Amino acid sequence: MPVHTLPAAEALARLDSFDTVIDARTEDEHALDHVPGAINWPTLNNQERIDIGTMYKQVNPFEAKKRGAALSARNIAAHIEREVIDKPRNWKPLVYCWRGGNRSGALATILGAIGFHVTLIEGGYKAWRAALVESIPALATRLHYRVVCGPTGSGKTRLLQALAAQGAQVLDLEALASHRSSVLGHIPGQEQPSQKRFDSLIWDALRHFDPARPVYVESESKKVGNVRVPDALIEAMRESPCIDLQLSDPERVALLLEDYDFFVKDSDHFCHRLQALAELRGKAVVSTWIEKVQQGHTPEVVLELLTQHYDPMYAQSIARNFKRYGEALPCVLRDRSAEALADAARGLLTAEPTASPA
Repeated sequence: MPVHTLPAAEALARLDSFDTVIDARTEDEHALDHVPGAINWPTLNNQERIDIGTMYKQVNPFEAKKRGAALSARNIAAHIEREVIDKPRNWKPLVYCWRGGNRSGALATILGAIGFHVTLIEGGYKAWRAALVESIPALATRLHYRVVCGPTGSGKTRLLQALAAQGAQVLDLEALASHRSSVLGHIPGQEQPSQKRFDSLIWDALRHFDPARPVYVESESKKVGNVRVPDALIEAMRESPCIDLQLSDPERVALLLEDYDFFVKDSDHFCHRLQALAELRGKAVVSTWIEKVQQGHTPEVVLELLTQHYDPMYAQSIARNFKRYGEALPCVLRDRSAEALADAARGLLTAEPTASPA
């Protein structure tokens, strides 16, 4: 059966119509970013691609192509034996590689020869990436948002989770970025995604939202750790109605000690991260904080971090960037408990009118 090709923009629109999306690139290329939901069937693995590329430059292209064909045939055979034997005749895969189509084309040709309905993305991942970036502004601006604002430790992320548990549409940018969006926001043991991967995760989330219902999102800055929120999305958020989440200082400290328990367990790591604030707060202040942590007074340091560092900066940022914060809907938590957050989420959803795009 002949292999069909599809422009990248059409592949975006029809992504859910395929039974399987197959990334024929290497493991490292796939890890950096891939079409949402794609599985990785490398036509050449990481080391093989390096070896063939070296042979192409140092020996000659003809010898490299022969060796590459042998490796590709073996790898494709293994993929078919492992993944394809049980597939029905009407199985419809979408296949892509980097750009030229050699790796995906070899796989697609064999799958097509078997009799499957195979489609290739024209221009491969490179074209897909360009089409995805171009489509994000339209996806972002078709939606309307409710921005959860509140100082550090007020429970914004927990409220988003409570809203999601009750069926609300939630865009958790910090979860997508694997970062808690502050100088101390790096999560031990978790690497942030690449910018390309972050964009893909956002695109995939946005495309699944119903425009007739609001999307709840936290009042993020343009960057979440090392990745950047797409301009169209951040601009739409900053034009949106706000929710002013409020929690008492003792409860905020307790919440942060729970959410950042790795700092409590590893005081040396906490002290190391505090060093990053020396330029902003001064070496003397940071040295005092470090000394208090080493003496076991971490809750006291957390309170001072909130009142002396995070709260003033957050207040300035919110007032400057979120135009409708002055008319924000107050949401006062009685405490940090799951029950209080569930009640707050229920109240917000009950108060939400039948929504129409702003």
